[in-house]
Amino acid sequence: MLSVERPLRAAGERSYEVVERKGVGHPDTMCDAMAERMSQRYSQYCLENFGGVAHHWFDKVVLYGGGADVDFGRGELTAPYRVTVYGKAASHVGDTEIPLREILFAAAGEVLTEVTTGFVPAEHLRLELGLVDHRGPSRSSARYAPRDSGDLIPLRSAGLISNDTNILHGYAPLSRLENAVLGIERLVNGPEFKLRHPETGWDVKVVGSRRAEKFRLVVNLPFLAGLIGSVEEYRHHRDLATEEIEKFLASSGIADFDVLVNANDKAYLTVFGSVADSGDVGVVGRGNRVNGLITPMRPMSIEASAGKNPLDHTGKIYNVLAMRLAERVHELGGDESQVHIITSKGAPLTDPDEVIVTTDAPDTSAIEALVGETLAGTADLTAEFIEKGVVLW
Repeated sequence: MLSVERPLRAAGERSYEVVERKGVGHPDTMCDAMAERMSQRYSQYCLENFGGVAHHWFDKVVLYGGGADVDFGRGELTAPYRVTVYGKAASHVGDTEIPLREILFAAAGEVLTEVTTGFVPAEHLRLELGLVDHRGPSRSSARYAPRDSGDLIPLRSAGLISNDTNILHGYAPLSRLENAVLGIERLVNGPEFKLRHPETGWDVKVVGSRRAEKFRLVVNLPFLAGLIGSVEEYRHHRDLATEEIEKFLASSGIADFDVLVNANDKAYLTVFGSVADSGDVGVVGRGNRVNGLITPMRPMSIEASAGKNPLDHTGKIYNVLAMRLAERVHELGGDESQVHIITSKGAPLTDPDEVIVTTDAPDTSAIEALVGETLAGTADLTAEFIEKGVVLW
């Protein structure tokens, strides 16, 4: 069922707005990235070795941070990161074992190496598995215990049905504040900034607010203890980072803004660039939504997409489709679009129970065509998850 509604006031026209982003080195974002990489690598292994994907979900990844000894000029990890994976996965296809531990450890190590400085998985990571392959209610025995490769699902299989009952949301376009918050984190954690400022860490959190035309951006930016020799040096590098952020905001057309980097004047020092170095805990689904932002004043699903089965879990598939569909509807015209998708367990992936589009674009027939075309492409999105990867945080 499809319905097209007229929009409420656009986010950028409201008198007040607030947005947050947890950067790639935040423990929660690390968990999202690890969970999704685990699903991708597991799926790739199954396709390469068996020709289809075994059922799985790794969307309950928990990171227990390590222990750290830091001071100006030095930083040492005194206890390793511990990553625990809770979920379900087939461990065998017939008598052939799937090397779950090796696949998941490699995936976690890849991610943690990408979003820290100096992390060595063999030395700094311990992996714990809490995986089961028990059959769920109304499920066939072959779902988690495939007898042979014929029980696995090939890519782009027709006739797949929803694995869950979900409500998903998307909207477009991003507001100026949302673009600013997203842009600041991507700037500071981008390769060019890291070349200019190798002493900066990765656990960058950005909180932005806007009152009318006044923008305020608060940025938490860690530094690598081994590259900061004194409190004076810390303040110097913090101020350099602040200047770059201010230039970025000015270049984006925002005229009236305040930027506060590390509100507490105490030096923010880490070993590898994250509070995970010193014991902080991360969990899948506690951070950014699939558009990279935490937006409490927007329609926002609490569904944890990362790590879910890319074949038939609508909490993953429709989360991305809703955002992409909203962007495409917005391109038809109008100030803002929203898409809400409701599905029940067992519904065809290409035909969810309800799709609600909120827009002031005038061409309803074009919207209906877009919805049908987008839903027909669920199998292509599954292939994209596995073959290329989709950033969900």
